[in-house]
Amino acid sequence: MTRHGELGTALQRWRDRIAPAEAGLQAGEPGRESGLRPAELAQLTGLSVDYIIRLEQGRATSPSVQVLTSLARALRLSDDERRHLFLLAGQSPPALDRVSDHIPASVRRLLDQLAAVPLGVHDASWNLITWNPLWAALVGDPSTVSERGRNAAWQHFTALPSRITHTPEQEARFEAAIVSDLRSAAVRYPTDVRLRFLVGQLRRASSRFAGLWNSRIVGFHDTDTRTVHHPDVGPVAVDCDTLIVPGCDLRIAAYSAAPGTEAADKLRLLGVIGVEAMPSPAGPDAGTGPATAPADR
Repeated sequence: MTRHGELGTALQRWRDRIAPAEAGLQAGEPGRESGLRPAELAQLTGLSVDYIIRLEQGRATSPSVQVLTSLARALRLSDDERRHLFLLAGQSPPALDRVSDHIPASVRRLLDQLAAVPLGVHDASWNLITWNPLWAALVGDPSTVSERGRNAAWQHFTALPSRITHTPEQEARFEAAIVSDLRSAAVRYPTDVRLRFLVGQLRRASSRFAGLWNSRIVGFHDTDTRTVHHPDVGPVAVDCDTLIVPGCDLRIAAYSAAPGTEAADKLRLLGVIGVEAMPSPAGPDAGTGPATAPADR
C-alpha cells in the first residue's frame, strides 16, 4: 500500500471510531452504527465532502498543514496519532504548543474503579490535575492547595509541607526521574510558556534542581516505597508506581499496600473516614493541626 493509501485508511479508521454525539453533532437515526460520515467530517473541518473522499481514496496527495491540523482536531487525535497523520501526509509534524491536561474517559473510569488505591493524575509537567478520594485522604486534600503547590517538582524542590518522607536513596531516584521528565517535556513542548516559566522558577528557587538540570541527569520511575505520615492513622508504608498513559502524556501515581499488612488496614480505614479528621482524645473541638500540601508523588 502506498503512503497515500495508508493515509486514507488511517482517516477512515479514525472517522469510524467517533460517534456523532461525541463530536457535538446530532446522533442521527436509530440503529445507526457509530462513526462519522464523510459529510459530517466535512462539516466539522470546513472541507468539502469531495475532498474528504479523495483523501480517503488516496487521490488527494498533498494536504496542507492547515488541512491536517483541522482533521486532527475534528478526529480528536492524540499527540502520537497527530504526528502519524502528518508523517503519512508527507509533512513535518508541528511542535506541540502546550502540555495537555485532557483526561481520557478511560482514565476517569480507572479512578472510579480503583477506589481502594490512592491515585493522583499528573500532566507532563507534573501538575496534579485530578485525584481520587483515597489519594486526598492519604496525602492531604489538593483542593486546599494553590495551583503551583500542586506541582510535584515545585513542592519537592522548594520544600513545601508534605506528609511523605524519603530515604536519601529514594529521594535521589525520585529527583533524577522527575527532572528527566521535565527535560523531556521541555523538548516535546518547546513553546509551552507555563512549562518554561516553571523550569526557570525552579532553577532560581532551588540550587539542587539547577544542579540536576545542568547535569542533564537521566532517571526512570521504578516501583519504590514511601512512608506517608498521616495525622490520624500514623505512618503508612506504601509502594509507589508511576504509570504512563499512552497517547496523552499523563502520569498516574498509584500507592498500594500488600494485603494483610498494617498499611492495607490503614488504607481501608482512610477509605471510610476520608479527608475528615478523626476526633482527638480531647474532644471534637480540639485542634487538628495545620493542613499539609499533597504528596510530591
